Amino acid sequence: MNFDLAQWVLAGLAALVVGLSKTGVPGVGMLSVAIFANLLPTKQASGFVLPLLLCGDLVAVFSYRRHTEWKHLRRLFLWTGSGVVLGAVALGRIDDRQARLLVGGIVVALVGLHLWRKRSADGLGGANETQHGAWFAPMIGVLAGFTTLVANAAGPLMAIYLLAMRLPKLAFIGTSAVFFLLLNLFKVPFMIGLGLITPESARFNLVLVPAVLAGALAGRWALPRVSQTWFERLALLLSAVAGLKLLLG
Repeated sequence: MNFDLAQWVLAGLAALVVGLSKTGVPGVGMLSVAIFANLLPTKQASGFVLPLLLCGDLVAVFSYRRHTEWKHLRRLFLWTGSGVVLGAVALGRIDDRQARLLVGGIVVALVGLHLWRKRSADGLGGANETQHGAWFAPMIGVLAGFTTLVANAAGPLMAIYLLAMRLPKLAFIGTSAVFFLLLNLFKVPFMIGLGLITPESARFNLVLVPAVLAGALAGRWALPRVSQTWFERLALLLSAVAGLKLLLG
């Protein structure tokens, strides 16, 4: 990998966004995925960005771990692990375009499902966990595991799930932080086995770590200053934009 100055600037911006998405603005992380996918082949970018995501995950867990709601994670872990295995199998059998279309379609469909359910629940006086069927957590878990392995695109899916559970923003960030730390650690052996994390890519990651940390600190500053309503709207909007971006290329 030989980046020129403009490419290094873009890579630094993408790393900054990684940190920001982990501690303050969920969903915006898809922007970093898109930037790296334009700097590198899509599959290679998926492995390249993983160590940077882990760096952001560690900061987020350190900052918000006390707000984690483990009951939601327990519903997802087994299913998410299954999705990662399916994604590892699929990654060797589909091309970049097929992966983008598949992940984009899943995200957009789930945004629509969430809006429909929210509208129905509001008409009934508010939603609660019992209004989501037994299929909801397994479906999100498998899809999140699959999409994170194929394209590091599980953020919008997790946002939709946690919004459906009506978590306050601190619980949202804390639960999401622990989920993605464990999920991304689980992905590392698969990425190494697929040749997508290498000693060379790790050296490039080290150069970009300061930008991830700067973004994470900016996210911590921003989170208390965003209202719950706008936090939810921003998370859902960015999820929809990310899905459409993947669909449209």
